[in-house]
Amino acid sequence: MRQSQVTVNGVDIAYRELGEGPLALLVHGFPFTPNSFRHLVPVLVDAGYRVVTPWTRGFAPSSVPPPGREHIRDMVADVNALHEVLGGDERAVLIGHDFGAAVAWAAAVQAPQRWSRLVACDVPPFQFFGEYLLDPRGINVQAHFWFFQMAAADELVAANDLAFLEFMLHKYSRDGYDVTQDLADIRAALGRPENLRAALGMYRTNFPPATFGTPEWAAEQGALWGALPTQPTLNIFGVQDVAFAMNEEKLARIVEALPKGSAGALVPDSRHVPLTEQPEITNAHILRFLAETA
Repeated sequence: MRQSQVTVNGVDIAYRELGEGPLALLVHGFPFTPNSFRHLVPVLVDAGYRVVTPWTRGFAPSSVPPPGREHIRDMVADVNALHEVLGGDERAVLIGHDFGAAVAWAAAVQAPQRWSRLVACDVPPFQFFGEYLLDPRGINVQAHFWFFQMAAADELVAANDLAFLEFMLHKYSRDGYDVTQDLADIRAALGRPENLRAALGMYRTNFPPATFGTPEWAAEQGALWGALPTQPTLNIFGVQDVAFAMNEEKLARIVEALPKGSAGALVPDSRHVPLTEQPEITNAHILRFLAETA
C-alpha cells in the first residue's frame, strides 16, 4: 500500500492507496482513522477498485487547518477536491463512516456528477440524524457532542494517553471487541495537542453551543446535506449501535426516502463500527450493493 499526500483547500491531506480501477474513496469518522477500513480495503481492491483512504484534515499525518476550518463544508470540499486531483471519474464510489458518513452524504449531494454510488456507515441522512440527535435518548448517548464544546475538553480528553477516547471506543463497540489496534491508530493521529484540538473543532464548528439545535443550525447543516443524494445509496448500521438505535422499521423509512437502487443493512452482533466488529458480513453487504448497482 502506497502512502502519499496532496494539497487541497489549503491543507495537506495524507492518504494510502492500493489497487487499480475506478476510484473508491473511504472517509473515516471520529475518533477513528483510515485503518478503520483495514478489512474493507483488500476486498474492494480484489473487486477492481483503486482504493484511497485519506486522513481527514487535522488527523496526523494530514496537516492541521486554521481554527474554525473544521466544518463539514471544508471536509466536503476536501473530498470532492480529492476526486479531482486523484483523477476520479463518474464511476467513483464514496464510502464514509461516522463523521465521515455525514461528509459523504454532503459530498454526494454537492457534487453528484463525481460519485456513482454512496455507502454511509452508521449515520443516517440529515433529516433522520437531526430528529434523533436532539431527542432525550440521543442527547444522553451522544453526550460528547456537548462535552467537546468545553474549553477544558482539550486537557480532559488528552489526559492519561487519550483515556476518554479509549472509553468511547469501548462504549461504541460490541462487548469483547479488542480495541488495541484502533486505539494505537487514534493515539498516532490525535496524540499531539494541535491534532486533538482540530478534531474537537469538528464538533465546535458544526454543533456550536449558541445555535446547535436551533432552526438556524438546521438550515445551515441542511443546506449541506439536508437534500437526499440522487445516487443509489447503501445505509448500513450495527444492530446494537448505541449511537442511533437503528431497527428494521426505521431503516425501511430511510431506504424508502432514498433513490431507486438504494438499500439498507443491519449487521448483527455489532454496535457503531461493523466495519471492524463484523468485517466479513459488512464487506459482503457493501460488495453486493456495489455489484448490483454497477
